[in-house]
Amino acid sequence: MQPNADTLTFTEDGRTALRMQRRLPHPPERIWEALTRPELTARWMPVEVRLDPSPGARAAFRFTDGGHPPARGTVLEAEEPWVLAYTWGSDRLHWSVRPDRAAGAGGPGASLLTLVHTFDDHYGAASFASGWHVCLTALAQLLDGEEPDGAGDRDGALHEAYVELFDLVASTVEEEPAGVTVRFERQLVRPVEMVWAYLTRGTDPLPGQEAPSGFTAIGSPAGPITALDPPRLLEYAWSPLGRVRWRLTEGTGHGARLVLTRSGPAVDEPAVTAVQAAWYQRIGELAGQLLDLPR
Repeated sequence: MQPNADTLTFTEDGRTALRMQRRLPHPPERIWEALTRPELTARWMPVEVRLDPSPGARAAFRFTDGGHPPARGTVLEAEEPWVLAYTWGSDRLHWSVRPDRAAGAGGPGASLLTLVHTFDDHYGAASFASGWHVCLTALAQLLDGEEPDGAGDRDGALHEAYVELFDLVASTVEEEPAGVTVRFERQLVRPVEMVWAYLTRGTDPLPGQEAPSGFTAIGSPAGPITALDPPRLLEYAWSPLGRVRWRLTEGTGHGARLVLTRSGPAVDEPAVTAVQAAWYQRIGELAGQLLDLPR
């Protein structure tokens, strides 16, 4: 694997592991300081990390913007200046630093920094990846003696690039004697209320009325609304026995989490494939359109 090639895999126990690697023209000792000194972590991460770098010690995370409650964890591994691993809530972060002896890597003091973040929310991976991408960019700026510019991922384009890289829009198919349900889950980059307003075009849907066109796709035409809970849920009948359900939750903090299901009578495999393709296209269109909306 080449450095700077971010990857997403599954662990043996079914969790998701995000691996990110960066070359830094600085010695391991300087990187270790940036990982363990709270006044430095607060400059390149959204939190001030306080910990005693010894296995079993407690770790505390205080968000510098005050927008989230403090969190706690436990130090799992600590080998200065090479390895630091700790839990952050239920997540696990493993940092490792190695001398980077590759040709042209930045001189004899260069290092290879690897982060492996292990978590449960697979469809939130793009949020974690884009967040860490921004943090690691800020870390490089800090080590270079610059003030991190805080550019972040304001429009969500970086997030969407990771969605594509990690193929985080794949669907699942559940087959039952009565029919087939195709399910999509997708993290979006705008909040629930904004996504709802965009889908409804500012109208107020009512039960029994025809669903707004924003909730439809090829093969699932608008039909009467059968369940409604603005701004989080809309279900409509696309046929006498078929239903499409849109559900919006809070997601990772980047924006709304969309869970979309399309159920109907049992059909052959080509028909299921066509349904998957139609909704894959519709959800992709929505995600792209949301990028044009101001946060």
